[in-house]
Amino acid sequence: MGLSDHYPALIVVIFFIAAFLSPLLYRWARRISAALIISALIAALAMVIALMVEVQHTGTVYYHMGGWAPPWGIEFKADSLRLYMLLVVISVSLWIFVFALRDLQHELKKRVIGWYYTLYALLVGSMSGIVLTNDLFNLFVLMEICAISACAIISIKEDRECLEASFKYLILSAMGTGCFLLGVVMLYMVTGYLNYGFLHVELAEAFNIYPRNIFTAAALFIVAFGTKAALFPLHVWLPDAHASAPSPSSAMLSGVVIKIYAFALFLMFYEVFPRALLESIPLNEIILWLAALGTLFGSIYAMMQSDLKKMLAFSSIGQIAYIFMGIGLHHDSALVGGFYHIMVHAVTKAMLFMAAGVIIYSTGVREIKDLAGVGRVLPITMIAFTIGSASMVGIPGTGGLISKWYLAISALEIGRPVFVLVILASSLLNAVYYMPIVINAFMQQEDFKKEAKSVPRIMLACLVIGMLFIVVSGFYTTPVVTLLQENFSVYF
Repeated sequence: MGLSDHYPALIVVIFFIAAFLSPLLYRWARRISAALIISALIAALAMVIALMVEVQHTGTVYYHMGGWAPPWGIEFKADSLRLYMLLVVISVSLWIFVFALRDLQHELKKRVIGWYYTLYALLVGSMSGIVLTNDLFNLFVLMEICAISACAIISIKEDRECLEASFKYLILSAMGTGCFLLGVVMLYMVTGYLNYGFLHVELAEAFNIYPRNIFTAAALFIVAFGTKAALFPLHVWLPDAHASAPSPSSAMLSGVVIKIYAFALFLMFYEVFPRALLESIPLNEIILWLAALGTLFGSIYAMMQSDLKKMLAFSSIGQIAYIFMGIGLHHDSALVGGFYHIMVHAVTKAMLFMAAGVIIYSTGVREIKDLAGVGRVLPITMIAFTIGSASMVGIPGTGGLISKWYLAISALEIGRPVFVLVILASSLLNAVYYMPIVINAFMQQEDFKKEAKSVPRIMLACLVIGMLFIVVSGFYTTPVVTLLQENFSVYF
């Protein structure tokens, strides 16, 4: 076997190796430590692209750890949908880390920055593993690494709010993990397997004998992944965690981490559970209505906030609900909209948290009422915030419109127009709390009252990259939409 045959495993392992070496290097050569993480991200990104090319030519790639085939061994699976998700995760993580190189010097004590690099690598590595794994027990292990790393990049700031938010996140995440393990036990009881493929085959037969076990497992998975992805009303940990964390951590948590669990739930529903399960009880209907409530209440909560980062955090509750709505509508166009939203929102919300981080870095201001006139002091930052806000609302010319369009079209095609109204109402509510910030930033007559220090160019460059992507994703949609349609057509 050549090196390229091991890419599925190397994508994960390379981050764990970088995590181990990073704090050691940081003690003697800080720049090398940062370069190590960037190199790992670039190398992983290159391997993902190489795998995408291979999958296009030869089909799905399966990798067996240690040469042990399932059901005895651990299996990684790389198909075009998982690689799409992996491409979003790693590329957005690379972009955020470049921004973090300067921002962390302002937000963290120097002695812990090396440890932050370690936690960041562990977080990206575990998310990559969650996407690629084809085994429930391995998924559990990687989810735990992801949860602990996510809690740690919040608490590393070491102030009281961060520690409290991190503890709340840890407790609720542990409850979600407990539900997941109970669900795994119930599936193992009736099948004797943990591999997704073997489970799918065996559950089709076991469903007629042990329906209650399988129903209960499915309900436990909804609670488990819903809690970790902040699906309403299981979202209570998110606002404090995202608002109090360092800005790069907020960008990662809101832009990437919560979407991993939505993707994991999608895999459970469409690759593990038999089709008869989805048709016999209203699992999709439950997710659909929770998502609909989430889009509305997340926006309502956001409207009530006075702190900029907390407003963005509550906004994430409404935005993640669009992805679950795509799953709940149970239609190929809806899944296209939901997964397109994964990509667009990952960039948009990360950029909005970056913009908030730049404002705090330059002026120290967090209160929305104090941002009047800030657009004249930080024009690039507030232009980025404006474009990001437009995408959140779904204004034409931005990627946010495309995902909502496919969700709305799908709702009409299956005869559920009420959810079109939900999408429209949510978009209107988004405009209510995003647009006043933009208007006050640029059109307020009074001058900005705080003194602003210069912003590093690399941080502004990251904002410009985000702006360009949002606009391009609003016009040039064909490659991504075609890829998603090809993958989802097999489920219907």
